[in-house]
Amino acid sequence: MALFAYEAMNASGQEVKAEVEAGTSEEAIQKIRALGQYPTKVRERAGKKKVAKKSGGAKAKAQSGGRKMPMSLGGVSQKQLVNFTRQLSTLQDAGLPILRSLQILEQQQKPGLLKAIVGGVGDEVESGGSLSDAMAKYPKAFDKLYTNMIAAGEAGGVLDLILSRLADFMEKSARLKKKVIGAMIYPAVVITIAVGIVSMIMIVVIPKFKKIFEDFKLKLPAPTEILIAMSDFMAGGGWMYIIAAPIVFSVFWRLIRISEGGRFFTDSLLLKIPILGGILGKTSIARFTRTLGTLISAGVPILEALNITRETCGNEVYARALTKVHDAIREGEGMAAPLKATKVCDTIVVNMIDVGEETGDLDKMLIKVADNYDADVDVLVASLISILEPVMVVVLGVIVGFIVIALFMPMISLMEGLTNSNGKK
Repeated sequence: MALFAYEAMNASGQEVKAEVEAGTSEEAIQKIRALGQYPTKVRERAGKKKVAKKSGGAKAKAQSGGRKMPMSLGGVSQKQLVNFTRQLSTLQDAGLPILRSLQILEQQQKPGLLKAIVGGVGDEVESGGSLSDAMAKYPKAFDKLYTNMIAAGEAGGVLDLILSRLADFMEKSARLKKKVIGAMIYPAVVITIAVGIVSMIMIVVIPKFKKIFEDFKLKLPAPTEILIAMSDFMAGGGWMYIIAAPIVFSVFWRLIRISEGGRFFTDSLLLKIPILGGILGKTSIARFTRTLGTLISAGVPILEALNITRETCGNEVYARALTKVHDAIREGEGMAAPLKATKVCDTIVVNMIDVGEETGDLDKMLIKVADNYDADVDVLVASLISILEPVMVVVLGVIVGFIVIALFMPMISLMEGLTNSNGKK
């Protein structure tokens, strides 16, 4: 048995601070509710838990607070984390203790980073820590949004529900991100292939025509001279500049985005691009409204929820807007008016949030906004693809047409000269 210190609200709305003995935090929450109190915070008292004897190695592992993590350049993949969250939710809904659930999931994981992290979280929980505190020690898998929602679920005794909502949230966020990236893959592939083909023509084909023109000592028209100059540039090493250009641009872009001001500048610039800016803007709105709605529905206080949302929205323009909303709410205002003043959201978003505040269903309204904007992103992505296809065809046609015309203009002059010479004879 362990001793848990808790804070709760009684039937008259007064705050209560007391202690209760229980085997697990879930059992402690049930005992508190049996007293007619609503728990808001439950934490195990350090050093009060009676733990069964372990072997020296296992005990040392638990006291060390973690396990040796395998080498990894990145974190846990979104797909792995979603599957883990969904399975943990199912086990909690079935009534299994959290430690037993973690042990089962650790056994099911393939060797790798997530398996080691789940084992480390299990060790922390077994040694008396809460699930949210244990997960917070592994930021490669569990970010601030994740751990705060877990903490809210533990405090409210609805961990299974919170885990299910987390899994839904991550699945929808991943689906939205996949749509945006998918829209960029097609034009990127086409442009890459087109640049490769044109570069090959410039390096291999054009020099052969140049030699022919030099042998016949033809006076070249301006388009042909331009084409040959471009070919000389490419054959003389210009192709390396073309390959290096996107790499240099990527590095330069990342350097700019290191600072907060740089991120704001680049995000503002991207939002002004026709069609693409609309997709990115609606994606950001869908992301921050879904995050905020999920946090509020989980019981996270509005100011803390705004702080988490600001850090995870992924766009500095909207992050600054949420900072202004946070400061306004802290001064006693609502959310709709300061959000409208930032001018980063459409009127329909502000109106739906205003209605949500009036009816007390702000979390539901925010989720509806996210669902609506997800649908808008689908339409915009389809529109972008439908516009890019004819534009790329026209651009490629112009390039190929210019090459053909530039090559055949001197050829026509050569054929005319040969015809005139034969006629004189």
